[in-house]
Amino acid sequence: MTIPNRNFSYPTALKYGVGRIKELAELCKANGIMRPLFVTDPGLAGMPMVHAIIADVKNAGLAIEIFSDVRPNPIEANILEGVKAYKAGRHDGVIAFGGGSGLDIGKMIALMHGQVISVFELEDIGDWWTRADASRISPIIAVPTTAGTGSEVGRAGVVTHPITHEKKIIFHPAIMPKVAILDPQLTVGLPPKLTAATGMDALAHCLEAYCAPFYHPLSAGVGLEGMRLVKENLAKAVKKGSDLDARGNMLMASTMGATAFQRGLGAIHALSHPFGGLYDAHHGLLNGIVMPYVLKANRKKIEKDIERAAAYLGIKGGFNGFLKWILSLRKEIGIPEEKFYTNIENKGNTVSATIPMALRDAGIRPEQVDYINAHGTSTMADTIELGAVERLLGDHARRAERTSRWSRSATSSPPICSRRSFIPARRCTIWRSSSGATGSLRPGFSFRWPRRAPWTASSWARVTERRWGSPPAPMPRVWWSAKRRAPSRWRGTVGWFAT
Repeated sequence: MTIPNRNFSYPTALKYGVGRIKELAELCKANGIMRPLFVTDPGLAGMPMVHAIIADVKNAGLAIEIFSDVRPNPIEANILEGVKAYKAGRHDGVIAFGGGSGLDIGKMIALMHGQVISVFELEDIGDWWTRADASRISPIIAVPTTAGTGSEVGRAGVVTHPITHEKKIIFHPAIMPKVAILDPQLTVGLPPKLTAATGMDALAHCLEAYCAPFYHPLSAGVGLEGMRLVKENLAKAVKKGSDLDARGNMLMASTMGATAFQRGLGAIHALSHPFGGLYDAHHGLLNGIVMPYVLKANRKKIEKDIERAAAYLGIKGGFNGFLKWILSLRKEIGIPEEKFYTNIENKGNTVSATIPMALRDAGIRPEQVDYINAHGTSTMADTIELGAVERLLGDHARRAERTSRWSRSATSSPPICSRRSFIPARRCTIWRSSSGATGSLRPGFSFRWPRRAPWTASSWARVTERRWGSPPAPMPRVWWSAKRRAPSRWRGTVGWFAT
């Protein structure tokens, strides 16, 4: 490896270089950890690499134990079992080892073992993090074995809710690891497909942070340089896993992406999170699948930023050149791409047929893809603006199994209803019919009205007022179904609307 070992202090203490894992025991002692709980996933727990690390720590006089009940998309049960193991072993700190799942669960165990509230009461909303007793949070040392999530420098973890299947971001400033060991040697055994998928996650972090509409020049610069490292090293790491320079640069790009996204993320993650939560698909792979669509959808807002990025990265052709580079990279490293290319290049805003194909390639079962296609992506045939993408594939698909739905009639296609408005193209008043169904359209709902084709943004309306009785003049009717029902069993009308 030609890159020398380095120590950094931003955003936490980083120990970078081949062989730095040998310093783990001393770093534990330096941070007051004498009985660490080693948290990792089941696949890594049985590997000789982990056995050697555990032996080294024990030889240094530390009482270390392993916890490996960790799912690829972690759930609350993993945290609860980890907390039991932490208390049973009287541990005083956590070594979070592995990919994003192992790192996140390790951080959550360190956070929750001393709390009396649910982990979901610490979701990243406002000042909810202040509900935790910070004095009971244990120190963490993070050791990533993939180059994607960057969780080793994050103050949050992602946990899937057991009922809603939504991915929840749990935040507390004190779960930033005290030290992160970035040892490229630990990533050498990662298979090419996982190297590609996690690399696309790192790229998504850097790209979305760079394009986020918030003033944070520090993060924008970090994200831009992170993209350069991905551009020059991801394909090398996929093709030759033993290339330590490529592996090391990808590790740094991953850390940089997670450092940068405090500026914000975007619709790439807004799409991949719900699909990952619902169907347990790989987060990085989903990021790679939807990435070019979000770029295309966001073009009006991010074109100048992308043109500057393209110039820095040495890509000719501005925005179009950048998009072609993304498509070329996906093809080179094996991200599902070929079924997408024609529609992106020639039709640009048509994804209803291609999204399901790529989702199947991602490992989602055919019946699940068909359900998403029938209830979510079909309405995207003529609009792919950012709001529509985030709404229809994000919020709508995420609620596919549990929300109220519009019903079908003989003369109209089923509109989609939501409790939030992402495309407030028109405003409307709802008159509630006294003979209508028990469901109601409250102010704040967005919907499409029937007998209008094709479905475009102009057929959206936002409820701003609700009145009782009949309207002063004939108005189009709104159909509503309080539960998911067969098309022939729609409940009737709620009332009428007027724009």
